[in-house]
Amino acid sequence: MRDGVQAPDLVIDVNPVPLARVTQEQNGVRIGALARMADVAQNPLVRDGFPMVSQALLASASGQVRNMASIGGNLMQRTRCWYFRDSVMPCNTRSPGTGCPAIGGQNRWHAVFGGSDSCIKVHPSDLAVALTALDARVLIEGRQPVPIRDFYVLPGDTPHVETVLRPGELITGVEIPKTPGFSRYIKVRDRASFEFALVSVAVLLHTRGGVVHDVRLAFGGVAPKPWRSVMAEDVLRGKRLTKSLMDQAAEAAVRGAIPKAHNGFKVELLKRTVREALDGAR
Repeated sequence: MRDGVQAPDLVIDVNPVPLARVTQEQNGVRIGALARMADVAQNPLVRDGFPMVSQALLASASGQVRNMASIGGNLMQRTRCWYFRDSVMPCNTRSPGTGCPAIGGQNRWHAVFGGSDSCIKVHPSDLAVALTALDARVLIEGRQPVPIRDFYVLPGDTPHVETVLRPGELITGVEIPKTPGFSRYIKVRDRASFEFALVSVAVLLHTRGGVVHDVRLAFGGVAPKPWRSVMAEDVLRGKRLTKSLMDQAAEAAVRGAIPKAHNGFKVELLKRTVREALDGAR
């Protein structure tokens, strides 16, 4: 609103709604949409039970922002594409049909997966990437829980539609199922604080006798939504985790990438980060 990107007729303060609790559930944990990022990151239920979520939150924004920002707000934040944020520039996400100057312009931060002829923005949330790897569900008042993998939508020819949330609906929280295995979140960025990801990797790895029983890989900074790599997971599942297998998974993770003029480095950077994440999980 300060930048003139949005000018709503009405703004509603939802802070008085009692949605700030973190509670233990039978099969996992529930986090209220108004719980503050800093509080959730330090909550023992999250820090000990879902360390990847805590890591993703602590890698987000700055300490001051984490003290104020909510979980629901983090999931609903808009892209940091500079063309979207500049109200003078055309942008299909802000004003459908005006064009996407990022495609032929400065696109160092933009998507290498999931973009379209209408938009190549990236989703900015670290938390959403971790929740995608954990198969979390978004709780919406009056609806059945929505798997987070289905909550965000790719731009296609309607880049102004970013989630399945309908007008008048409210996120009330997220549910994270308890899943065995080691989890880790790695964020690569230009500076160590208050910076969005160039690439990030969330990995959940469960091995039995050195063999990969279950694995989830989700990426940030590379697509208009948290990007899940089923191909890389299939490479790993049922095999012994060796350096060679990690290399194969890293190659599978970038299959289908379509870099633009200034963001081709993200392909190699993602491969290296996938290998680092898997190596740390062994």
